[in-house]
Amino acid sequence: MKNLLKDLRQAVNVKLAERDRWSKNLKAEKKNLQAAAEEVAEHYAAQEVLQQVAQDVQQEAHKRIHSVVSKCLHLIWGEGAYEFEIKFEQKRGKTEAVLVFKRGEHEVDPITEAGGGPVDIAAFALRLACISLQLPARRRIIIMDEPFNTLHKSLHGRVKNMLEMLSEELDFQFIFVTHEEGFAAGKIVVL
Repeated sequence: MKNLLKDLRQAVNVKLAERDRWSKNLKAEKKNLQAAAEEVAEHYAAQEVLQQVAQDVQQEAHKRIHSVVSKCLHLIWGEGAYEFEIKFEQKRGKTEAVLVFKRGEHEVDPITEAGGGPVDIAAFALRLACISLQLPARRRIIIMDEPFNTLHKSLHGRVKNMLEMLSEELDFQFIFVTHEEGFAAGKIVVL
C-alpha cells in the first residue's frame, strides 16, 4: 500500500508539473496573442491611413485632370457642352478609373454620342494633364502629327487660341505638323 501511495504521489507530482508547464505556456501564448492582436490593430490603422492618403491623391489628381480636360472642352465647345469626370470604382480589391463625358446631368458615350472631335480634344488634354502631374517635372514639349484632324474647320481658330492659352498657362511648347492654315501660330516652318 505504501508503494501504491508513493507511486500515486509521484504520478500526481508529474501531472502537477505538467499543469504548471502548460499554465506557463498558456500565459506566454496569451501574451503572444495579445501582441499579435495589437499588431493587427496597428496594421489596420496603417491601412486606413494609406487608404485615406490614396483617396486624397486620387481626388487631387482628379481635380487637376478634370480642370485641364474640361477647360479644353469648354474652350472649344463652350461652357456646359461637355464635362469630363473620372469615376473611381473599387473592383476586385483595386481602384479602377472610368473616364466619363457628361452633358448636363447625363453621361455621354464619347465614341458614339460625342464624336471624334471631343475625344481628340479630351485625349490631348489628358496627355497635358499626365505630363503636368509627373514628378520630377519634365520639359513640357508635345510633338504631334496632324492633330485635331477630326475637328470641323470652323473650330480651328478656337483650337489655336486654346493652344496659345495652354502654352502660356501651363508652360508647354507645342510642335506639330499640319496642312491646316487655321492652326498657324508662333514660329512656323514651311517645308
